[in-house]
Amino acid sequence: MTGAEEPVLLHTAGRAAHITLNRPKALNALNHAMVRRIDEALTAWEHDPAVETVVITGAGERGLCAGGDIRSIHDDARDGDGTASAAFWRDEYHLNARIARYPKPYVAVMDGIVMGGGVGVSAHGSVRIVTERSRIAMPETGIGFVPDVGGTYLLGLAPGELGTHLALTGAPIGAGDALLCGLADHFVPADAVRHFIDDLAGNSVREALARHVQPPPQGELSGRRQWIDYCYAADSVEETVERLLAQSDPAAKEAVESLLAKSPTALKVTHAALRRARGLGPLERALDQEYRVSCAALSSPDLVEGIRAQVIDKDRTPRWSPATLVEVTDADIERFFAPLGERELGLAGPDATTEVAW
Repeated sequence: MTGAEEPVLLHTAGRAAHITLNRPKALNALNHAMVRRIDEALTAWEHDPAVETVVITGAGERGLCAGGDIRSIHDDARDGDGTASAAFWRDEYHLNARIARYPKPYVAVMDGIVMGGGVGVSAHGSVRIVTERSRIAMPETGIGFVPDVGGTYLLGLAPGELGTHLALTGAPIGAGDALLCGLADHFVPADAVRHFIDDLAGNSVREALARHVQPPPQGELSGRRQWIDYCYAADSVEETVERLLAQSDPAAKEAVESLLAKSPTALKVTHAALRRARGLGPLERALDQEYRVSCAALSSPDLVEGIRAQVIDKDRTPRWSPATLVEVTDADIERFFAPLGERELGLAGPDATTEVAW
């Protein structure tokens, strides 16, 4: 395999070590081999005194990473026994936790599209850069899935109910809103990103940031906080829908239309997962919960159907089962949180108490 064909490119330049996700035709979607390669590189660089900073970017012009390789997950859920997907998530979630705890600056350039698994390899980093081209989302409910890769942890920390809104609707946000929601730290204009990265070869992260960080563009969510916080504070998704329908803001109407197109089961499980994640404490406990939920989703008809409708056939007309929110029972929801016994992810361990600090 030539360098151009390698799905992850690694190199060092001065003080900085670089990870480039290199599947531009697939918008740098992550597969299992890529996760392993990144983890191996982080191990090597953690113990290399010549490396002061790690930088992750995406090849091509469209974005850092559009998420995990969901076609493979679809095929495994439909035709396999789920073992391959569970193994992929196990290593991916371990990588997410490792990035959050990495002892050296981990600079994630969240330029362009950053979704799902792309959020997992970037938004847990210690230095998270967005540009005016950034479009960040956790769109899992649209494919019958639930936010993972630590997404329930990250969105649970967002101000008010902004995280609930983003998790349920899957709506993408730009740089200003990513900063507001705690998914990013600094704004660097897209045409300055290459200069910022080059500066890291000979300068500290602090020095490079001082040269290139600019005031971010205004976001949209701060002006919608009143109805977002009220509507999404409801105890159920059904009540959230009712509250949104009563709002006069056109953006609230768009939100409810988006919700009603998503998997009813995924919506209810996502709502429960977010509420529970807020009380779990450190990231590792949220990842342990997400692993249970993700594995359970493999046997849910909505995951296969959602990926089919959105990615494979692209008819955009998924047939959800159950088809309505009211048909999704408490027992249906609880199934996703059932303990896995010996198959637990086990990241947190019995004494996990330390919160991730950026």
